[in-house]
Amino acid sequence: MGDEVDLHESLSRKVGAKLKEKKHTLVTAESCTGGAIATSVTAIDGSSAWFDRAFITYSNEAKMEMLTVSEDILNEYGAVSEPTVLAMVEGALKYSRASVAVSVSGIAGPGGGSKEKPVGTVCFAWKDNCGWQKAETVHFTGNREQVRSKAVSYVLNVLFDHLCLVSD
Repeated sequence: MGDEVDLHESLSRKVGAKLKEKKHTLVTAESCTGGAIATSVTAIDGSSAWFDRAFITYSNEAKMEMLTVSEDILNEYGAVSEPTVLAMVEGALKYSRASVAVSVSGIAGPGGGSKEKPVGTVCFAWKDNCGWQKAETVHFTGNREQVRSKAVSYVLNVLFDHLCLVSD
């Protein structure tokens, strides 16, 4: 587990430096990671300069109440879906002072999976206030802790790659 913590710290430092350099502020909307992304980035000293807040919306009710994810989206696509994480990331930007948002919803296991959405299925979305938006579904292997850890690393890597491409 120490290697995972070191990886998350390294990624969080890189993301934080880029956010600060680009004058962006981050907000997270998390379900299956339960705040692990926010925990990772706020472990970095000085993160208050580039991190605004986190929404931990584990239940569908929380997604609807805190991020205004529509009940229709949840009923039609489920909590673990790209339409849901896109609505979550939109709500996170709307209800924060941030300029960049990430969202995640998935099935970390060991239960809860199905044939269509097996354990390890994680949906991500990213959005910024400059028009960039991305949604993606990834299938991770491993136990609950490993799936959650891989999701944190993945979301931070994609965010870092995007920030490196953003012009000042």
